[in-house]
Amino acid sequence: MIARMPIFIVTLLLAPTLLPAAEIAELRVFPPEVSLQTSRDRQSIVVQALYSDGLTRDVTDKAEWAIDNAGCIRRDGHLLYPVADGEAKLKIAFEGKSQTIPIKVTKASEGRPISFKLDVMPVFMKAGCNTGSCHGAARGKDGFMLSLFGYDPDGDHFRITREQPGRRIDLAVPERSLLVEKAVGAVPHTGGKRYEPESELNQIVLEWISSGTPKDPADQATCTSIELYPRQAVLDGEGETQQVTVLARYSDGTTRDVTSLAAFFSNNETSADIDDTGLVSAGARGEAYIFARFDVHTVGSQYITLPKGLQYEQRPFEPVNYIDELVAAKLNKLRIHPSEKCSDSEFIRRVYIDLVGLLPTHAEFEEFVNSPDPDKRAKKIDELLSRKEFTEIWVSKWAEWLMMRSNNQVSNKSIVLYYQWLVEQISNNVPLDVMVKDLLSSSGGTFSVPQTNFYEIERDQLKVAENVAQIFMGMRIQCAQCHNHPFDRWTQDDYYNFASFFSQIGRKRGEDYREQIIYNRGGGEVKHPVTGQNAVPVFLGGGKPEIKGGQDRREVLANWLASPDNPYFAENFANRVWHHFFGVGVVDPVDDVRVSNPPSNPELLETLARKFTESNYDFKGLVRDICLSNTYQRSTQRNESNMTDERNFAHQTIRRIKAESMLDIISQVTNTKDDFAKLPPGARAVQIADGATSTYFLTTFGRAKRETACSCEVQMEPTLSQALHLMNGDTVNNKIRQGGLLKQLKDEGLDPMQIVERLYVTCLARKPTEEEKASLAPLFAEGSNVDQGLEDVFWALLNSREFLFNH
Repeated sequence: MIARMPIFIVTLLLAPTLLPAAEIAELRVFPPEVSLQTSRDRQSIVVQALYSDGLTRDVTDKAEWAIDNAGCIRRDGHLLYPVADGEAKLKIAFEGKSQTIPIKVTKASEGRPISFKLDVMPVFMKAGCNTGSCHGAARGKDGFMLSLFGYDPDGDHFRITREQPGRRIDLAVPERSLLVEKAVGAVPHTGGKRYEPESELNQIVLEWISSGTPKDPADQATCTSIELYPRQAVLDGEGETQQVTVLARYSDGTTRDVTSLAAFFSNNETSADIDDTGLVSAGARGEAYIFARFDVHTVGSQYITLPKGLQYEQRPFEPVNYIDELVAAKLNKLRIHPSEKCSDSEFIRRVYIDLVGLLPTHAEFEEFVNSPDPDKRAKKIDELLSRKEFTEIWVSKWAEWLMMRSNNQVSNKSIVLYYQWLVEQISNNVPLDVMVKDLLSSSGGTFSVPQTNFYEIERDQLKVAENVAQIFMGMRIQCAQCHNHPFDRWTQDDYYNFASFFSQIGRKRGEDYREQIIYNRGGGEVKHPVTGQNAVPVFLGGGKPEIKGGQDRREVLANWLASPDNPYFAENFANRVWHHFFGVGVVDPVDDVRVSNPPSNPELLETLARKFTESNYDFKGLVRDICLSNTYQRSTQRNESNMTDERNFAHQTIRRIKAESMLDIISQVTNTKDDFAKLPPGARAVQIADGATSTYFLTTFGRAKRETACSCEVQMEPTLSQALHLMNGDTVNNKIRQGGLLKQLKDEGLDPMQIVERLYVTCLARKPTEEEKASLAPLFAEGSNVDQGLEDVFWALLNSREFLFNH
C-alpha cells in the first residue's frame, strides 16, 4: 500500500513559492521643480512610486498633496495654476514616503501674447497636419502646403495668411476660417476631423486668428530642449497605466508644460502604447520606448511591461567585468535569466571566427579542450589578438566603412595605398582618435598621403558631411538636407552648418594623372536653401567653434569629433565593435543612432564608451573586455525566460559567418588556396583591398560593394542562392577534390571513423556524437566505397548549418 501524506503537507509542496510583498523604495515627483510665468502658464504633476521588486506605479491620484502657500497656487487635480506672484513648496506623500518640490510664480497677473511658433505650430504637429502624408508633402495636399514637420515656420505663416487672402483665414469671424472648419470637421476635409471644436488645440488657433494672425517678433524665445517624465517605468502587467508630463525649456530661461501640445508615439505599441493625452497603457510582455515630439525636439523614455504578478528571484552570478554587471542589471529589470556558459569547444570555434576569421586547427583544438588551465580562455584571447589575421579582419571592416573601391576617379593604386595605410594604423594599434584626426584633416597627394583618398572617393561636400556623420558618429542625417529630421533632433540648420566644415576642400591633379592633390582652399561656403544665407560651421550636437581666417575647417572638426567632447564618437565605435561579436548592436543598426532608435542598454553603451575613452581609445583593450565577459561566452541555447529575447544579450546569438571569412574558412579546412585579381596566389578573401574586386561566391554571400557608408551593404541573411551554390556550385565540390585532405588523412594511417572524427573537429570544432557515429558507420561497412563515403561526409559537413554559422 502506498503511504499517504497528510493533505496539508501535500498542499504546501504543491503551492508556488511566494516572495515577500514588495515595499515602496522611493517616491518620485515630476518635474522636480515648478516655475510658472504669466496667467497662461500651468504645470501638470506626475507622482511615481518605485517598489523594492523594481516595479513602478503611477500614484498621482492616490498620493496626499500639501501646498504651504496656497495663496499663490491653485490646484485642479494634477494641474497647478498661478494665482499670485510668490514662492511655495508642494509636499507629496504616499505610503510613508514623501517628496517636496519648490514652486515659483512670477507675472501671475500678466498675460502672454499668443505666438505662432510657440503655440500654433505645435498644433499642426500634434494634429498631424504637417506630416509627409498630409500638407507636409512635397507638393502639399489639396492645394495647401505646410513645411514638413515645421522646418520653415515663416513660410508656413505666409502660406496660411497671405497665399489665399480671405479663404484660409477669416479675421471677421475666426470660426468661419477654412483653417478652423476643416480641422474640426465642419466642412469636408480629406484628412478628416483632426480635433473637437471645444478642444484646446482649436482654441489656440481661434485665439491666434482673433488676435489678427500676428507674426512672432524677431527676438521671440525659442525652444532649446524638452524633457519627458518619468524617464523610466516598469509596469506590472496588461492594463497598468502611467501618465507622462512634458516640460519645454526656452532660450530666455523660462519653462512651459507642453504635455497637451506634444505629439506622442511608441516604438512598440504591443508592449506599451500612449494616447494623445500622454497616458501610457501596458500591453504584452516586452520593452518599449515612448517618445514625445515638440517643436524640433524628440525625447524618449523606457517602459518595460512584465506579466501580471510574475514571480522572479535573481540567481547568484559572478561577473567577470563591468559588461556582465550592466547586462545583468537590465536582465533583472526584464525578469530574464541568462543562458549558461558555453562549452570549451563552442568557445574556441566562436572566438577563432570572431577574432581571426578562421577555425582552430585540430592540434589547437585538442590542446585547448584538454588543457586544465583555468585561465586558458583569457590566454587564448590574448594569443589571437596578437595574430596578423586579427588585424586583417578589422582592416577589412574599416575598408567597408571607408568605402575603399576603385572607380573612374579613384585608381586601384590609390586604393591599395589607402589600404596599406590602414593596415599600418591597426597593426600598430594606433589610438583611434589619432587615426581619425589624421584621416579627416589630411592634405596632400592621394599617393603620397593615402588617407586623403577619403575626400577623393566622395567629392560632393554634402555627401562627405553625411558620410562623416554616419561613419564616425553613427548618425544618418540625410533627412535633414530637405527638412527637419522627423524622428531625431537634427534640423536643416544643423545639416548645413555641419556641411560647411567641408566647403573649402580643394582638389587639383598631381604629376601623375592618376593622383589628386587634396588641399584647403581657404574659401567657399554652403548656402542654406531656405534662408539663402551662408551656413556657419557648428559641430553636430555641439557648439560653434572659433575658426581663424584661412584655418582648415576640417582640422577644427577633427579635433572635436575624435575627442571626449564628442560623446557620439566613442559610443559609435564601441557599438560597432560590440555588433561584431553579437551580430546585433546595443544600438541597431549601428549607423542609425537617433532618439527614436535608442540603445537597448543605455548604461552599457555609455560605460563601454567611457572605458574606451579612458583607455586612450585602445581598440584591442575594448575587444578583450568583450571577449572575456560571461556575456560573450554564453551559450546560444535559450532557457524558458530568455526564449524570445533578441536585444538584451541573455544568450549568445547564432550568426551566419561573413562572406570573406566563410570563403577563407572553406579554403582553410579543404587545404586549398584562392586566386584573386591583383593579389598573389593564396591571398585570403579578407585581404582584398579594392571593393571592386570580387568573386561569385563573395557576391552571393553578401560581401559589401563599398559603394555607400551604410552598414546595410553587408548582407548576412541566408538565401536560397547561397544554399544552392554550396551544394551544386564549384566552390565546395572542387575544393574537396583539389585540397587532397582525405588522401592526406588516409596516408597518416587513420581508419575511416578516425578520419570522420578529424573532419568533425576541423569543420565544427567538436567530435561526433555516438548517435552520429552510428548513423555514419554503414558508409564504411565491408564492400562499400569508403572514399566516396568520406567525401560525402566532408561535403555534408561543409553544407551543414552548424558549419556555416558562428554559435
